[in-house]
Amino acid sequence: MSKLFYRVFFVGLFLTSSLLLGQDTDLQGRITTSRKNAITHAIENVSPAVAGINVTAIQEYVSRPRSLFWENDPLYRMLFPEETYRRRVKSLGSGVVISKDGYVITNAHVVEGAEKIIVTLTGGEEHEAELVGADQQTDVALLKISGKVFAYAEMGNSDEIITGEWVIALGNPFGLFDVNYKPTATIGIVSGMDLDFGRQENGRIYQDMIQTDASINTGNSGGPLVNANGEVIGVNTFIFTGGGQSEGSVGIGFAIPINRVKTIIAELEQKGEIDRSWKTGIEVQNVDQFLARYLGLPSTDGVIVTEVERSSAAQKAGIKVGDVILQVNNRKVTIFTDIRDEIQENFLKAGDVIKLYIQRGKDKIVLELKLE
Repeated sequence: MSKLFYRVFFVGLFLTSSLLLGQDTDLQGRITTSRKNAITHAIENVSPAVAGINVTAIQEYVSRPRSLFWENDPLYRMLFPEETYRRRVKSLGSGVVISKDGYVITNAHVVEGAEKIIVTLTGGEEHEAELVGADQQTDVALLKISGKVFAYAEMGNSDEIITGEWVIALGNPFGLFDVNYKPTATIGIVSGMDLDFGRQENGRIYQDMIQTDASINTGNSGGPLVNANGEVIGVNTFIFTGGGQSEGSVGIGFAIPINRVKTIIAELEQKGEIDRSWKTGIEVQNVDQFLARYLGLPSTDGVIVTEVERSSAAQKAGIKVGDVILQVNNRKVTIFTDIRDEIQENFLKAGDVIKLYIQRGKDKIVLELKLE
């Protein structure tokens, strides 16, 4: 064969190979692109704002010398009284940067009793944080770090959450953030909304919580719950298992809705605390059977007003001695603490208005009382 034939053959082979390789590269590009979706984009956008939080706290505990035989003996207890000791303990959690100037939100229980707080950003950059303020009742805390312009996450609107929509929990479970300085992401859906747990033993009140089956584990507390748009819609807070709270997730986790967090951190930024002082200007007592018969009431439901303070919010609202309060807002009143619980569990304070459903003689009236 002629040299011309070989030249044409090898040129053709080269051109064909190049074409095939180009097609393969293009195919790989299309496959890679097709693997990206709203979830991967949301994780990519929010991850730089997620932080690991390491806390050194002072813990107090009470102890006395132990004795096998005499520990319950009064004389032994008098000779060896209990003593209070303090020790430093380390704990970890998660947070999310919400502004370019370095404000970080997390759970109050993550930084409770903190002596020192270190915020570690994606990439490993560490900052000692100032505790701007914490509200134990809602379990929300606001931190501040100083430095350059920080990557931050956008806060969404938790009133627009859809049951069943995809969500991502980002954070620092079991301290894994420290392994590669990147947050861990778990995915799930919004399993439920508006779950009310009321007041807990530690004084915290969890109301209107978001339920998700995205895995939330030890160390995830304070991290963001993010929707498919990459917006923070909640702050991951605690989990349930069959026996209550536990170390591991079984797909029942809860987050504080971000709209509540926005309200809390706005006041924390301004005042460093939440002022929950309020006053109604009324004194009440429970209605027992004797009082119900004496007043001709049909039942012992409600509480009776025994005193109205002069010039108080109650007097301005038109409440009178002898009125029987049957309901406050949507809560039925059976004992006097129901009014207090309604105010506290809904995080109401001075300036907020409550609606009272009242029995006055044979009439039923509704009055609005503005807390002072």
